[in-house]
Amino acid sequence: MLTRRHFILAAAGAAVAAPASAADQSARDFVTSIYDAYKGKDAKGIALDNDRAIRRYFAPALATLMIADQNDATQRNEVGALDGDPFVDAQDWEIAAFDIAVTDTGPGKASATVKFDNAGEPKTVVLDLVSINNEWRVGEITWRHDDNSETLSSIFAPL
Repeated sequence: MLTRRHFILAAAGAAVAAPASAADQSARDFVTSIYDAYKGKDAKGIALDNDRAIRRYFAPALATLMIADQNDATQRNEVGALDGDPFVDAQDWEIAAFDIAVTDTGPGKASATVKFDNAGEPKTVVLDLVSINNEWRVGEITWRHDDNSETLSSIFAPL
């Protein structure tokens, strides 16, 4: 027999579950908005050519590394450690579609695995996401190559 207690417990459970699914959708929307910029012939991608753009997409610690590298490279009239687009692990792209899987990894954290073919070459990119002030940012990017992987932050590490 259903009692008022059952209804209260069911309502409380739904209230607790709702924010988690909303957060998952928000993380998915964030990643989808990034990768939509790379879809199709002559897609422009996302220009990460100034501090504001970098801070829009990346968590503070990673953004600081990227900006410092850009500033240092500019002063030396050289290309920085990041010489390609971190979202697609390439300098050029021709991508028809993406497969995006997002999983919740904890409060305010998620992981997105993005699979796609770039000019016929299969790619897998993993984004570690963090929610900062209710907005998703990329805390790390891992590029998977065959049996090994490389992270975005590791390319800025001193040799």
